[in-house]
Amino acid sequence: MPTYEDDYQLSIEDPVAFWQQRQSEIEWFETPTKTLDQDANGSWRWYVDGSLNSCWLALDRHIEAGRGDATALIYDSPATQSIASYTFNELSARVKKVAGAMREAGVSKGDRVIIYLPMIPEAVIAMLACARLGAVHSVVFGGFAPRELAMRIDDAEPKLILTASCGIEFDKVIPYKPLVDAALELATHKVDGVVVKQRPQCEATLRAENEFDWSAWEAAGPSAEVVAVSALDPLYILYTSGTTGRPKGVVRDNGGHAVALTYSMHAVYGVNAGDVFWAASDVGWVVGHSYIVYGPLFKGCTTILFEGKPVRTPDAGTFWRVLANHRVKTFFVAPTAFRAIKKEDPECDLLAKYDLSSLEYLFVAGERCDAPTWHWLDDHLDVPVIDHWWQTETGWSICANMVGYGLKPQKVGSLTLPVPGYDVKILTDDGDEAKPNEDGNVVVAQPLPPGALPTIWRDHDRFIESYWSAFPGYYTTGDGGYRDEDGYVYVMGRTDDVMNVAGHRLSTGQIEEAIAAHPAVAECAVVGVRDSEKGQVPLGLVLLKDGMNIQAAALQDELVQLVRQKVGPFTNFKRSVVVKRLPKTRSGKILRQVMRKMADGDEYVIPSTIDDPDILDEIRAALTDAEISRGTA
Repeated sequence: MPTYEDDYQLSIEDPVAFWQQRQSEIEWFETPTKTLDQDANGSWRWYVDGSLNSCWLALDRHIEAGRGDATALIYDSPATQSIASYTFNELSARVKKVAGAMREAGVSKGDRVIIYLPMIPEAVIAMLACARLGAVHSVVFGGFAPRELAMRIDDAEPKLILTASCGIEFDKVIPYKPLVDAALELATHKVDGVVVKQRPQCEATLRAENEFDWSAWEAAGPSAEVVAVSALDPLYILYTSGTTGRPKGVVRDNGGHAVALTYSMHAVYGVNAGDVFWAASDVGWVVGHSYIVYGPLFKGCTTILFEGKPVRTPDAGTFWRVLANHRVKTFFVAPTAFRAIKKEDPECDLLAKYDLSSLEYLFVAGERCDAPTWHWLDDHLDVPVIDHWWQTETGWSICANMVGYGLKPQKVGSLTLPVPGYDVKILTDDGDEAKPNEDGNVVVAQPLPPGALPTIWRDHDRFIESYWSAFPGYYTTGDGGYRDEDGYVYVMGRTDDVMNVAGHRLSTGQIEEAIAAHPAVAECAVVGVRDSEKGQVPLGLVLLKDGMNIQAAALQDELVQLVRQKVGPFTNFKRSVVVKRLPKTRSGKILRQVMRKMADGDEYVIPSTIDDPDILDEIRAALTDAEISRGTA
């Protein structure tokens, strides 16, 4: 069996040879003979002349192999207090009907369909049904504001919108139909139809002739067979935030995506057909696309669709319950979820109620995993805690400690090593390669491996400008970090979160890690605020663990000493503000830029992805009370 070192070296020195080997891990309708080429735009494309179908790989393939009665999907919903499971046969039957109903509605290969659904089985079914027809799905996070949905409608120009009557956030019911109606009023593009899955928590009124009840619509649909598509044909468009305020439609093609995700399931996550895999994310994000829907089903795993939160559904033990009840082998979640759990159950007492003997690996990604959170997990769970890193644009891991090759020694704070296919470099702002342990820009040399984006939907110029213009020949990740003397990679945060304090280049992550080591701190965020003498100085926003009673001034003094000890006095860290909550996106990323602009007194835009806009009022009030200037929305 090849070692990690062998495969990584081959993937960099001869990527065609490496990815030719991987292409045999999936089944093709027409096996590609041209592994890598450049298209008319100059983008590198994988498996150019191959033909396949992603839905067939996720479902039909396993049924034909005799695994039709194996469990494909478990829907676990503390939001509705219900659990349901679907075999490959059962899931396939529903996907065929929905695909047939879409085809009857005029959807064919290449057409777009917007999916605006909560975490219910219909979301997975809709995605796979689009893939079955060769249609391009664009999943929009359920509950996004009408303006944001309208922008995506006008950019993707879908034939249909598939939605539900409502979503559920903790104990709050959020009606979706009024949001869809408002978006359609704002949008220039007119859709052919809207299909609504009625939920008992809030039924929607269907008014227009082109609005359909999902259950009746699905029941009337004929079973649709798969449509062969080119490896280069788009499978989906997933919008990610753009610096201009206009979202970028990341395009994922069928062929490279299927090969990369199938390879990753064992190589990165250590699972095979029949294993239970859980990614605690949402289908509206790339993690949900790659590792709730496609990756596990390509591999023949059982995947879990979880409609709930890490806390208050009903308590901070809900993750442990799901892991125990469904015998999960590999668990993948954002560190921010565990910080929420740690805040409510600091000693992890609720874990004792559950048998986690099935769990072998815990993966974290999405936000940098700070050392205190890593140690908290390592102390309480008898499994490796593996931090890894990737992006919406790449679709799967750039760096990881890869289970399939045998785990490397862990270094807390490091992502370990690049995954085969990713030629990761650290470049200075001048474009020179950084020395070991020297901070710089994290980039990846071309060509990117299969599964990574080949373009931005209908805006290739923006693709070049956003990712390839800063360092020609290199994909710019937008993250800063370094590699140590052993080649281990450390990603410290977005490059626009780097502070310049009296000439010292400091990442927010360094200081956050020091602050988070304080026993009273559940979570924190550091932003660099303007200073007339130093250029910028760090400001810490701190969330305390439940039950902690400490004076703000005393806490600030202790945090200043911690940062001086762990990072150094040159940080000029002198101010901290205690807050009740931190503003985050729905995927768990802390909105540091917004808080920095608040503190600097600059104007800022409230992001559409924010989990709860009311938190910003709380942050403004806390900054005002601390006599720190505030910006305006």
